[in-house]
Amino acid sequence: MSQKGHKRRLRPTHKALAIVSALVLGGGGVVIVAQGASAGQDSARTAPVTATIDCPDVGDKLRAVPDQAKPEVDAKLAQLDTQIADSYQRLATGKAKGGALLGELKQKRDKTISDMSQAIDKSGGDAGQLQALGGCEMKQAAAADIPDAPGAQVDAQAAPQNQAAKGKNGGGPARSDFVAINTVRPNVANPGAKAGASQGKLSVQCGRNQEKHFNPDNVIVAPGVSNGAHHMHDYVGNRTTDAFSTNNSLAASGTTCTNGDQSTYYWPVLRLRDGRAEKDANAPGGGQDANVGTILQPKQVTIDFKGSPVSRVTAMPRFLRIITGDAKAFTNGNANANASWSCTGFENRQLKDKYPICPKGSDVVRTFKFQSCWDGKNTDSANHRTHVAFAAANGSCPAGFKAIPQLVQRIVYGVAPGAKFAVDSFPEQLHKPVTDHGDFINVMNNNLMNKAVQCINGGRACR
Repeated sequence: MSQKGHKRRLRPTHKALAIVSALVLGGGGVVIVAQGASAGQDSARTAPVTATIDCPDVGDKLRAVPDQAKPEVDAKLAQLDTQIADSYQRLATGKAKGGALLGELKQKRDKTISDMSQAIDKSGGDAGQLQALGGCEMKQAAAADIPDAPGAQVDAQAAPQNQAAKGKNGGGPARSDFVAINTVRPNVANPGAKAGASQGKLSVQCGRNQEKHFNPDNVIVAPGVSNGAHHMHDYVGNRTTDAFSTNNSLAASGTTCTNGDQSTYYWPVLRLRDGRAEKDANAPGGGQDANVGTILQPKQVTIDFKGSPVSRVTAMPRFLRIITGDAKAFTNGNANANASWSCTGFENRQLKDKYPICPKGSDVVRTFKFQSCWDGKNTDSANHRTHVAFAAANGSCPAGFKAIPQLVQRIVYGVAPGAKFAVDSFPEQLHKPVTDHGDFINVMNNNLMNKAVQCINGGRACR
């Protein structure tokens, strides 16, 4: 933690309270619902809670979408995300109450899902039971009760405040989203290499986004839609990636990678929740979507392609798309979550649903280990997941899948001990650490991919 005199402790109060309030910044906010506390009651047990909107993830339920229907389906999925974001904004600003808002949202979602289903069915596909996914619920979470102000700090040992947060917080995170890394037990276990393992690696140097390539698009999930992510992404590698990129435009683009790799590597930005106005404070994906504070540039970005502990690897197809983690894991649950948070010097301790508080001299680390098994046929799938898979605990791929080079990204940030920070997120996801995720489009040419495979299978370290 920081030195004495520099830490700002947030002391609990013991007043009797019943709080119903909304805190807003740039169109996003936190809704703190009614909560009572009696004088002298333990404030650690009476922390305020926030309400957010929990809707079924329609995109995750898709299994087969005919090519003819894909543009309309992609547009409708993005429309569903916008409907949730807009409804959350109305809830957060007190412009609508829960029951009426959920009814209005269901009407909008039912119409959008119906249009999507018709497009799939008319193109010869089978939309299945998508129409049952229109209804949403309210979900509660610990309140964002730490002020966003220059110098504000997180104290993992202090009890939560028994009052609404002061200042502008943009929807999280909560004090309970942080934990001191030195209180976490080592929890990383890697399978040992078996006979036939591929133990080499290809390392790719693509910089730290010194070019300031940011946008709130997601060309994998919402192609052709501006602000399809509703949060800001950091990019390295391919210089031109945005919502409107195509395979041809990616292949024609320059790159920040020193070995000519034109692949696209991107992830949500990390921000200091310091109350300062970033350039996107009034922009979509930024303040308009409750993503506020100073964007942190990584100190280091490491990109490695590694082998399988049980077999050789085969080449990835060009334009293979992989998403690891789930941007909606707070409401979807942890089935597809793959966040890994830690600190330098403590990386045998990985956190999935907490942000780390690192000791002095230690930096925050995000690690993305991508799926390393491929179905051998498809460069993408309807839900952007089922064409790839994670290896089992022993390193083997599921039946019908083959091992490919595993992308492992390690991103390091200099954060003052105890400083409050958060990953960008969809506004209703409240910047929860479990929503962290990484995206990758392979645009390596065949020569470079073959080099990667040869290095990995040959047990060599290449650049």
